[in-house]
Amino acid sequence: MATEKATFAGGCFWCMVKPFHKYDGVEAVVSGYTGGHVPNPTYRQVCSETTGHYEAVDITFDPDIISYAELLEIFWRQIDPTDPGGQFFDRGDSYRTAIFYHNEEQRSAAERSKEDLEASGQFDGPIAVQILPAKAFYPAEEEHQEYYLKNPAHYNRYFAGSGRKAFQETVWEE
Repeated sequence: MATEKATFAGGCFWCMVKPFHKYDGVEAVVSGYTGGHVPNPTYRQVCSETTGHYEAVDITFDPDIISYAELLEIFWRQIDPTDPGGQFFDRGDSYRTAIFYHNEEQRSAAERSKEDLEASGQFDGPIAVQILPAKAFYPAEEEHQEYYLKNPAHYNRYFAGSGRKAFQETVWEE
């Protein structure tokens, strides 16, 4: 089985793991940091907004089971793609949204997906998600990995309290 990588920044990485975990073909979802200039940053450093890093998830997937285009669709439904300043309760550069492409096929698919979402009329404002080349990805500290499984009560309160849950239910009505 040949796997591929997909890397997405969608605000708090705690809320970006669970949505991808449930799909066949997704082999791993790792919380971490990417896009910045400090090697091996800590959570505290990234939250200080001095490293240039985004909180992100690095997904290992089997493209014979789940396509990159399907992963993009999952990604869009987790975020407010019109917000350039963070996501929901979480504000600042480390909570910005981005799609980090690993090859030209991913770049093209991401751009097409973004254009389709913008043309859909689903959102009033422009789509603010950046499409950037993948950079080094640094896994976050162990306590941040699979947070929704380790701390389900806190995760559920955070997911709802941040405004993400209400946004998803209102905008996507699923």
